[in-house]
Amino acid sequence: MKKIFNGVIVSVKMQRTAIVKITRKYPHPLYKKLIKRDNRIKVDVATFAPAVGDNVKIIEVKPISKTKHFRILEVI
Repeated sequence: MKKIFNGVIVSVKMQRTAIVKITRKYPHPLYKKLIKRDNRIKVDVATFAPAVGDNVKIIEVKPISKTKHFRILEVI
């Protein structure tokens, strides 16, 4: 099963690569308060021309480079 995430583009300064911020919320194991955590993922943008602030859906693919393992599925 391939992982699919929704996120926001925060940088498009590299060639064919963008950085997407993924935000997830989960309850604390003991206190049950919701905790918000952000991950920044490098994605391949071969067919898209995204801009900073765009909401995108990304999907996991085979490794494209040392740090890129995702590509943009669609711009929301």
